[in-house]
Amino acid sequence: MEGTPRTHDSDVMQFCIIAIETAARKMGIPAEEMTRRLEAQGLIEGRLCKYYDTLHTQSANYVADDIIETLNNYEHDNER
Repeated sequence: MEGTPRTHDSDVMQFCIIAIETAARKMGIPAEEMTRRLEAQGLIEGRLCKYYDTLHTQSANYVADDIIETLNNYEHDNER
């Protein structure tokens, strides 16, 4: 049985899903909330997708910690 062929876009999408779910789990929040917060800061496209080539070589925990720290920094900066 053959599946859908892998593409760069599908790899990026899968990476983003894993990163968001892992980060949400670490923060104890639903993935939907994490997605909303990341989108509000432009971090899905501006961080996860933009730096996919580098980030996908790291562990899921590393990427989750990175995106959590980045999200917290962006949200804190935007509160000012």
